Amino acid sequence: MEPITKIADSLGIDPDHLIPYGRYKAKISLDALKNPSGQKGRLVVVTGITPTPAGEGKTTTAIGLTQGMGRLGHKVSVNLREPTLGPIFGIKGGGTGGGMARVVPEDEINIHFTGDAHAVGSAHNLLAALVENAVFRNSVPGLNAGGIMWNRVTDASDRGLRQVVTGVGGPGYGPLREARFDIVSASEIMAILALADGPGDLRDRLSRIVVGETSEGEPVTVEQLGVAGSLMTLLHQTVMPNLVQTMEGQPSIIHAGPFGNIAHGCSSILADRMAMGYADYVITEAGFASDLGFEKFMHIKTRQSGLLPAAAVLVASARALKWHGGTRRRDLANPDPQAVVTGGDNLIHHIGIVKGFGLPCVVAINRFGDDSAEELAAVKKIAMDAGATSAVECDGFAQGGPGGEELAQAVVDATEGGSPEITYAYASDASAQDKVLALAQKIYGAADVTWSPEARRRLQYFESKGWGGLPICMAKTHLSISHDQSLKGRPQGYTFPITDIRASVGAGFLYALAGRIETLPGLPTHPRALDMDVTPEGEVLGLS
Repeated sequence: MEPITKIADSLGIDPDHLIPYGRYKAKISLDALKNPSGQKGRLVVVTGITPTPAGEGKTTTAIGLTQGMGRLGHKVSVNLREPTLGPIFGIKGGGTGGGMARVVPEDEINIHFTGDAHAVGSAHNLLAALVENAVFRNSVPGLNAGGIMWNRVTDASDRGLRQVVTGVGGPGYGPLREARFDIVSASEIMAILALADGPGDLRDRLSRIVVGETSEGEPVTVEQLGVAGSLMTLLHQTVMPNLVQTMEGQPSIIHAGPFGNIAHGCSSILADRMAMGYADYVITEAGFASDLGFEKFMHIKTRQSGLLPAAAVLVASARALKWHGGTRRRDLANPDPQAVVTGGDNLIHHIGIVKGFGLPCVVAINRFGDDSAEELAAVKKIAMDAGATSAVECDGFAQGGPGGEELAQAVVDATEGGSPEITYAYASDASAQDKVLALAQKIYGAADVTWSPEARRRLQYFESKGWGGLPICMAKTHLSISHDQSLKGRPQGYTFPITDIRASVGAGFLYALAGRIETLPGLPTHPRALDMDVTPEGEVLGLS
């Protein structure tokens, strides 16, 4: 690793704007946004096909692409979300890439980093305590335990906290209520951090958070409680993006980590704005597949920020298409070009989503060691026949930068025209029901939408409070284009059910729920935590 001062210098960031956290990571002062050079880098968003147990490798591909860009001589930054501790010690492991395409120092990035996630969790739980204290002290007329809507968060995958009772022990321990914990990345405060454009906007968004409603049905906000200032004391440094590096010395800005289901699953607007002011190309990743992270990137992040992408990279693999084509997990290493073709409908659909927004779509075929030439050729043909701008193999995992050079050149070629004219799936002023219908039909391939009576009632309430015009952040499974995780490939013509709808007024969106979405993961049979340790020399093992 190079000293972080050298990485900052490679971008042209003034040393006075760097706040080092040790030798290899730093925060970047927001004063660095006042870059006099007028640089406007091209933004490239990395997304993928529907996730499978085979793994698609979006983060690894994004980093390999960045390293390839560096080898071609371009000034480039890769912008990622901060990994979440729950999945790190649970089913996923580290979130810093893999093989020869990683961001470093990965032990620090994955575990505690610069403390942003801890600050979000602390602020979230402080707010929970302040809300319950307001009920206990009767300081907000009409707000009682049954009206509290703000729960607590944890950074551990702990299914035992999904449904709890708090305040037991008698009158002095109240208020007594049923509650739950969510994972820190599912906190609305985390979503706010990723969307805020500075400290003032962060404060304003925090003030708009709805923490409950009175017995008369009136919303209770952070502003009414008068606690935005206390939250800012914990969060004021979190707005500064964090700078680290790839294994080959390219800058990486890692900032915020919102959940990919009930939030928008993208790194921060401030990180992208910062990087675009210094780099020629900014590679940023959207969580899950194009029907979730990428769609939300476009409708929520792009619309709010005004930062328009020049192209999208869609990550696919022969193994993943075989899974969608019906191959069993234990057979994925066996060559089966026909299964690739059968599962190709999933890739076709995701290319259609990207092209539907008007963006050039570069398909990155993430190579695995057991892929056959016939399988790789089948993936490329499927992609090109579906209208991809190009489809190239990427082997960043095994080769690092050299394995990403071809993909890097394809991305450069695809962005030569600058930012294309964006076409959104719905108009900003459309009704919430029309927005949901547009997403269901244009993004998820559904024929129609049904709303539960409770969802309709909640939507009417939101509309009465003036929140009906907010964008939709769909909460659904990431394991299928549809709402049903058992439906592989390309489901079509089904009915998409909305079971509930909730408001994240501070973040600035409504999130509609299609089926049950679990916001606190549980641990698997063999948690990754069992494979982790620290050597006597202080090296953390088992993260990648």
